[in-house]
Amino acid sequence: MTERARPPVRAPLVFVDDLDQPTLAPHDDHHLRRVLRLRDGDDVTIADGAGRWRRATFGDPLQATSEVRAEPDAVPVITIAFALLKGDRPEYVVQKLTELGVDRIVPFVAARSIVRWDDAKADRNLERLRKVAREAAMQCRRARLPIVDPVAQFADLVALGPVDLADFDGGAPTLDRPIVAIGPEGGWTDEERAAVPSRVVLSPHVLRAETAAITAGALLGGLRAGVVNVPTRDVVDP
Repeated sequence: MTERARPPVRAPLVFVDDLDQPTLAPHDDHHLRRVLRLRDGDDVTIADGAGRWRRATFGDPLQATSEVRAEPDAVPVITIAFALLKGDRPEYVVQKLTELGVDRIVPFVAARSIVRWDDAKADRNLERLRKVAREAAMQCRRARLPIVDPVAQFADLVALGPVDLADFDGGAPTLDRPIVAIGPEGGWTDEERAAVPSRVVLSPHVLRAETAAITAGALLGGLRAGVVNVPTRDVVDP
């Protein structure tokens, strides 16, 4: 039986395809050697991206030095959906949500979204966002990669489960409803509010969209980790 434990925070973490016969991708080898200045024999943690990991010593080849272990299952699964943003702000959001332990990240197009990606750009940006998530998971010593979904439409959000829209007329975040959608800076339309009537408030102030997404991830992640304590609230499923 695989022992359940979190990866050590002191040793660098790197992803490999096979924990039994681990081989570093060239860019990961370069990062460990040239950026982190690891030498042969230094401790590393190798992980498969699905929560399983083991200790190893750096070198060519890598040498496993412990049994395979696994991060504890994340319960409940935290999902943050955010309306597309300009420039490199989506990358920033994905990076920080990964560090905060968010399990699923869903970029989407809202009615008032200014940013809209064509199919080719959506494919390129999805590849980039998943790369950012992978790098962030390595940096924060997280053995389980978050799921980064392809760009969705607003109507697709209801298929995720009971969703809360981030808005001023909502209640406190709660793990009873661990899926939060962050709208564009133009706000939600009346139609969107009617389609998803449940709300959650993240701040008494007006937040930029990327700040709201990160705040939602931090609050829900803190609740799940037990470092934030907010009473549950009564809500009616839409």
